[in-house]
Amino acid sequence: MRASLTTRLALSAICLWGAATVASAQISLQTAVDLALRNSPKVRGAQADLAKARAARAEAKDAFIPSVVTQGGYGQATGAPLDVPVIFSISAQSLVFSFSQRDYIRSAQASVESAEHALHEQQIEIVEDTTNTYLALDSATARQHVLDEEHDVAGRLVTITADRITSGIDAQVELPKARRTAIQISLVLLQLADEIAANSQHLGTLTGLPPSTITTETASIPSFTAPAAPAGQQDVIADSEGINAAFASARAKQFAAFGDHRYLFRPNISFATRYSRVDTGLSSYASYYPTYQGIPGHPNSENSLGFGLQISVPLLDYAHRSRARGSAAEAARAFADAEQLRGVFREGRARLQHSSLELQLRADLAHDDQEIAKDQLETLQLQMQAAASNLQGPQITPKDELNAQLQERQRYYEMLIAQLQLRQTQVNLLRQTDHLGVWIGTNLSTSPTVPAISPAANPPAVSGTPPTAPAATPFVSPTPITPHP
Repeated sequence: MRASLTTRLALSAICLWGAATVASAQISLQTAVDLALRNSPKVRGAQADLAKARAARAEAKDAFIPSVVTQGGYGQATGAPLDVPVIFSISAQSLVFSFSQRDYIRSAQASVESAEHALHEQQIEIVEDTTNTYLALDSATARQHVLDEEHDVAGRLVTITADRITSGIDAQVELPKARRTAIQISLVLLQLADEIAANSQHLGTLTGLPPSTITTETASIPSFTAPAAPAGQQDVIADSEGINAAFASARAKQFAAFGDHRYLFRPNISFATRYSRVDTGLSSYASYYPTYQGIPGHPNSENSLGFGLQISVPLLDYAHRSRARGSAAEAARAFADAEQLRGVFREGRARLQHSSLELQLRADLAHDDQEIAKDQLETLQLQMQAAASNLQGPQITPKDELNAQLQERQRYYEMLIAQLQLRQTQVNLLRQTDHLGVWIGTNLSTSPTVPAISPAANPPAVSGTPPTAPAATPFVSPTPITPHP
């Protein structure tokens, strides 16, 4: 009986511990990013596209590998024979040489590179989205603590103001002012709760964790370090993975156009071989062709083997020529679109760099304002302590101290908002300079997993699919609070 009771108590303790673990899941930024990368449908879709592109490349190369087919059949026929009565055969054929096929292989290789860049772009997009959402949730949680303190101070200010009005010290109008400050703080608290819920829901969707269990770990957020350009490349603006994908896709279309153009007036060489087993027992073939069976004592073999090369030279094919012109136009359009995307990308990054500098100054200014308000609060508290022992000097009231506390907390709240805006801009800048994975500590492969094929006549090696849509912007409630003067 006692053992059974002990077992039940142990099981209850385990269940309670498990429930407590599920109730609060504090995850680091790197863990959240890793979970998001594994959970993302976009990444899985890009991986499927890459697998498809590699399969297409293998298909283009496999044209030079013989394909083997076997077939057989047995039956009876009467009347004039229409063909040799083959009961079993094995045949093999393959492409030996083709001007067009080489370009089609290069096109497939460029498509693989485009898919690799597109996959990396999707990974970076998920990392950026997760990081910005994580930063927004962490900042909102910190600002909620600040507002809770402000709300407590505002409540005490309403009580003190009501007492001062009762004592005839303050005018009646001071009470609505104090209540207005408290109501403003309550309103921002509601907005902040909505912000936390929205960011928790989005982070839960990204990571696959229950939104209500996610809490951030501030210490896991690394400090920002501006990426240094390689020596001698300070003025070189590297393209994003999306731009690389767009140019690789354009190259793939150009190689396909080369292959279509090099079809006419160029030889195609194929290899073919076939073995057949012939049986004339159930057909009239021997009656129509009596010499087939040979002469008495020297019968002909019923086995047949043949092999050789077939050379074909297309001379006239208007449909193929028209398709070549269409392929060339499609490639030219793809390069034009990629150039346009590159221009838009570079302009956006230049604006982002200037915005980052401006936000850095705003964050520094907010930090200085908070330090000034904190120093004023400490000075006011010292003056109150001094006034308590010197009744002849100017008196500092508790209402003045509460207003100073509100002012200091409000400046701190504004500083947190400025820091969040700066951090998110820095994250966007790290993404565009391809340093986001390094900053977080997540391994994102940037080099193609297969060696590139260097074509004889091709434009400069550039790559890609159009850049994906920007990551979702985390919800941030901006409302500053004006404390009661």
